[in-house]
Amino acid sequence: MKKLTIIMPVYNEEESLPLIMNNWLELCAASHCRLVVVNDGSTDGSRRILDNLQSQHDFTVIHHKVNKGYGGAIKTGFRAVKTEYLVTIDGDGQHLPASVIHMYQKMIEEDCDLLIGARENETKFTARGLGKWIIRSISKLLLPNKIRDLNSGLKMYRAELAQRYIKVCPDSMAFSDIIALTFIAEKCKVMETPIQISPRAGGKSKINLGSAVDTVIEIINIVVFFNPLRVFLPLSAFFLVAGLGWGIPIVLKGRGVSTGSLLAFTISGIILLLGLIAEQLSQIRRILIEE
Repeated sequence: MKKLTIIMPVYNEEESLPLIMNNWLELCAASHCRLVVVNDGSTDGSRRILDNLQSQHDFTVIHHKVNKGYGGAIKTGFRAVKTEYLVTIDGDGQHLPASVIHMYQKMIEEDCDLLIGARENETKFTARGLGKWIIRSISKLLLPNKIRDLNSGLKMYRAELAQRYIKVCPDSMAFSDIIALTFIAEKCKVMETPIQISPRAGGKSKINLGSAVDTVIEIINIVVFFNPLRVFLPLSAFFLVAGLGWGIPIVLKGRGVSTGSLLAFTISGIILLLGLIAEQLSQIRRILIEE
């Protein structure tokens, strides 16, 4: 696993770090992979714990002066990677070293560009689970895909592509979903493999309702970025059909053309034109990303 770098974003995980770091340091020592921990402006004792560990072990710690968000921390980690592959793990102890070993082997065997660790033992029906289902459904509607666990924090990437695509990804919790959808939109080879997760080692989850809303907004943004007509065409068609449905009965009754139907036709045409402009801008932006 000399070609692999492990990226761990950390924010206020002083309870978890003493319980999980030894396992990851042992994996890196045994498998000769790199570990990069990004402390995203923690306000608890996370920095002190990491600095103490770094004085005893060979791994990289990067400190943010202020909290930049989950995606911002991962981007910092990505930029520090010099290996062919990289994998992201959460700093709360839910991910297991054995899962990373399994994923690395599958990544090589399948020649993947992105391999997602799909959580198999997360079965409880909760409000959080419902939110994930809604996000998954919206993503599949806007950008067809077969991925079951888009927002899994355990993802393994071909580093060159990951470093290129972070340019269009947000700094928020939505990063996890958006980076996966970006790989899908760019026709990369994206696969899933089942993993087991452990209960949180300590601390509290940073995911809330605001995270879910932000993710939905970012999904719409990324679809508009890569395939804007998938959003604009249905809207244009809706107003066109609405205008016809409203205006035809009035015309048949000999009452002339309805003002409401003319307004709907106008809106339909404007949305279509905006979609065509957005499509041209999308092509230009994608060329810039490739360069």
